[in-house]
Amino acid sequence: MSTLLQRLAEVESPTIGLGCMNLSHGYGIRVPEPEALRALDAAFDMGYRHFDTATLYGATANERVVGQALQGKRDRLFLASKCGLAIDPELGKRVIDGRPETIRRQCEASLERLRTDHLDLYYLHRMDRQVPIEESVGALGRLVEEGKIRAVGLSEISAATLRRARTEHPIAAVQSEYSLWTRNPEIALIEACREADTALVAFSPLGRGFLTGALREPAAFEEGDMRRHMPRFNAENYPKNLRLLEDFTAVANELGVTPAQLALAWLKAQGNDIIPIPGTRSVEHMRENLAAEPLSLDNPTVARLNAMMTPNQVAGARYSEAQQADVDTEEFG
Repeated sequence: MSTLLQRLAEVESPTIGLGCMNLSHGYGIRVPEPEALRALDAAFDMGYRHFDTATLYGATANERVVGQALQGKRDRLFLASKCGLAIDPELGKRVIDGRPETIRRQCEASLERLRTDHLDLYYLHRMDRQVPIEESVGALGRLVEEGKIRAVGLSEISAATLRRARTEHPIAAVQSEYSLWTRNPEIALIEACREADTALVAFSPLGRGFLTGALREPAAFEEGDMRRHMPRFNAENYPKNLRLLEDFTAVANELGVTPAQLALAWLKAQGNDIIPIPGTRSVEHMRENLAAEPLSLDNPTVARLNAMMTPNQVAGARYSEAQQADVDTEEFG
């Protein structure tokens, strides 16, 4: 069993975690703090124990609200955050910085915002191409030695980078976008993770909302919604992608589950070392997602789903050129 799975088991966590980003970042106007606090309280009460945040989200606002909501519950949950990517207050834009001194500074600031003396898992949010990955991971390893973090993670990296990184320190988890609609980890990353007993934490397991079947008109996205700049959601590609949902939704109906629950069940069927962390602003959707925890798909159903939304069927790249420049993941040709 991987280190991550062991630690999730210690707090009796479901395999499905909660991505907290949506409350503060990425999908339009930030959720008001009282509403975000109520949502996080409800998530804990319904059984979520794995909470994922980052320095970047809401320019540190997400860590603050997560820290406030989870106060008094720290020993009953698994808390993950990220460094190396932040909003520079002077420049007003995202800056990738993987230097050891920056990692340490951001970690200490995160601990203060999250009202804790340690993080269960701390990811390098993006690889800094100006800093050898070994240097960044070495800095994270020193934070483990000091007890500030318990395990090291990486995000949006390639199999080759993971292999380099783990020569410096064990990597407990790699976080990458993974869903029926986005299969990039299957190129090489899953294999590399399994070589190293590293869990794959799947963000956007519902295809940034696409796999829920509820997004019919991307033009209605709020100002500031990152999907406005993603090729799959543009006016040319999205109608083509919507047609891919028809068979998928039919399977969900046959099984008596929602499309979102089917998407999560498919991910869980890829292996017990795949940990989905769907994010949402809605308490109702949190409950719907967590209800996928006991679902198990038989092999014929998994095979049927595997044939849907293959990379050659999906219209558009997952990121724009500018977004893609910040990541180190393998891409389909």
